[in-house]
Amino acid sequence: MGHIKQLELFSDTPAAQPAPVPVPAPRPSPSESAIPTACPPSLPPGARWREVRAPEQPIGFVLQRSRRKSIGLTINDDGLQVTAPNWVTLGQIDAAVIEKSAWVLGKLRLRQARQQQLATADTLWQHGGQIPYLGKRIVLALDDTQKTPVFTGSPFSPRDGDPLCLALPANAGRSRIRDSVHSWLQQQALAWFELRLQHFLAVSGLSIRRWRLSSAATRWGSCSSDGNIMLNWRLIHFEPDIIDYVIAHEIAHLRVMNHSKDFWREVGRILPGFERARDALRQHDPGSLPLI
Repeated sequence: MGHIKQLELFSDTPAAQPAPVPVPAPRPSPSESAIPTACPPSLPPGARWREVRAPEQPIGFVLQRSRRKSIGLTINDDGLQVTAPNWVTLGQIDAAVIEKSAWVLGKLRLRQARQQQLATADTLWQHGGQIPYLGKRIVLALDDTQKTPVFTGSPFSPRDGDPLCLALPANAGRSRIRDSVHSWLQQQALAWFELRLQHFLAVSGLSIRRWRLSSAATRWGSCSSDGNIMLNWRLIHFEPDIIDYVIAHEIAHLRVMNHSKDFWREVGRILPGFERARDALRQHDPGSLPLI
């Protein structure tokens, strides 16, 4: 098989690579205060907390070793997460964080602003916490008498305040609650995205080879020239119109593998009036969710 071209949606954040020599970055202006980077209350299994002194300020991060081939930096609700191969030295990891410190601190400032605006920093992963689901805010409830999570609202037409009951004890840790919620959201994403994919494939008259969920930190979706589509599961946080736009965007690439005027005409043919959803999605990046 020849070269397979793949187009990504809004992939403007580079993955971090090991840096041989950290390049000093300009110090922040007096108007930019330091961003707190405290160790989260609990860490994933096998992870450790580490701090480096970047030119702008000290930066703390959660370090997780894996079998991946390069160093990856992402921002989530616990702050900076660094995933690195087992063979990479701590010095190389520190250098990668320092090299990307301007990007890291910019994302952390954005995260802090969203946390303050939504007042979810301390209540997200606990009993009574709220999470965005299909454009609404549903409420977490912990109940270890259950065997599986139960959502008592309409599965794909939620209302603000609908409860998601998790099969967890009242004293469950943040990481355990988060993992349970993410697992449930991914199941919902699989079901809802499949329905919408089939709808838009019928509208467009096109077909795909296969599709799957992704958890990419830099893109909402992608389409390869051999008919494979990936959709970020975190789209399930957004209202259905935005999900429809991403799906229509990727399906349009089956016919036009670029972002030319012909491509946008194809998107408009599949999903008339897509512009509002496109512009709304551009205000977010996958690494910032679920704090939207």
